[in-house]
Amino acid sequence: MTEWIDRWVADHTADLSSWRRHIHAHPELARHEYATTEFVATRLIAAGLAPEILPGGTGLTCDIGPDGPRVALRADMDALPLQEATGAPYASTVTGVSHACGHDAHTTILLGAGLALAQAPDLPVGVRLIFQPAEEVMPGGALDAVAAGALKGVSRIFALHCDPRLEAGRVGVRLGAITSAADTVELILDSPGGHTSRPHLTTDLVYALGTVITGLPGMLSRRIDPRTSTVMVWGAVTAGQAPNAIPQSGRLIGTVRTGDHDTWALLEPMVHEIVDGLLAPTGVRYQLNYRRGVPPVVNDEDSTRIFESAIAAIGPDARSDTPQSGGGEDFSWYLEEVPGAMARLGVWSGVGPQLDIHQPTFDLDERALGVGVRVLANLPLAAAGVL
Repeated sequence: MTEWIDRWVADHTADLSSWRRHIHAHPELARHEYATTEFVATRLIAAGLAPEILPGGTGLTCDIGPDGPRVALRADMDALPLQEATGAPYASTVTGVSHACGHDAHTTILLGAGLALAQAPDLPVGVRLIFQPAEEVMPGGALDAVAAGALKGVSRIFALHCDPRLEAGRVGVRLGAITSAADTVELILDSPGGHTSRPHLTTDLVYALGTVITGLPGMLSRRIDPRTSTVMVWGAVTAGQAPNAIPQSGRLIGTVRTGDHDTWALLEPMVHEIVDGLLAPTGVRYQLNYRRGVPPVVNDEDSTRIFESAIAAIGPDARSDTPQSGGGEDFSWYLEEVPGAMARLGVWSGVGPQLDIHQPTFDLDERALGVGVRVLANLPLAAAGVL
């Protein structure tokens, strides 16, 4: 049933590597993916397809197959503001910018899947390719794509994300939450300041900072069901310079994450309540900025089963379980509109260290590209009986 997909991948293995290396060498930051968008669009047009650029000028959609209910396949296109340190011959040519999260592979895989599907002898359902900009910024370019009508007529949506903890050739699936909501908490404190020998004559800003640093994560752990995988961690704290001076200002910033959608709705008012209670006795003035990020990606049952079927079609040993991640992914915004699922594509060579994403040394085993194309191209076939 899927021999034509296997043939396409076998015939275009070198193309997949070439495309990925070109995109990798020319990374573009969020909402500046102009050249990447043109690169993809040019190849889709050459195949007789009609891609439509999103209103912002970066990212695009492209329909394939019959009219009617469609399955959407999504890839993100943007790079990170991170200097690459792989030393690869195809390393980034842009100072301070690199594809350290695998979006070059995501884009390449979806392009390959789209071109393979365009040559399908017969597609049982329509397909929409969504090449999305700006996944790496909050609240994410998925909202722009949704606002532009990318999900109009779409019944389900699917995506792959690189996973350096899985060997190339394997794909991890999980029913339920596979990523977490990720919000940012910023606390700015203000005090008259004073001498450390006389804290009773002022408000002790550093003591207040310490109270929140330990108190907010601790209280959240007692107020929230631990089965929701909710965690609050500070990433930066700044205050003062001299050992004998109580500073006048200080700042805390961190993230709060949860794998439970209902809990995500409770977090912002709860954080405000707890911080107010912790700081009231100190007398320190404060400003709390709570920025909601993205919801958790929650794979529904039918979409997860479709993914499992698509993975099984490439081999009996391809499927793997995968744990929930504490990271955020704006693919979740699509799932606020239609059901769908995300799976993890193994990109580790099986030899040497597992180079983590969002690190300057991240790279991937390009054998994973063909695996990803085969899985994505199989999804519309597996979904045909479920739409």
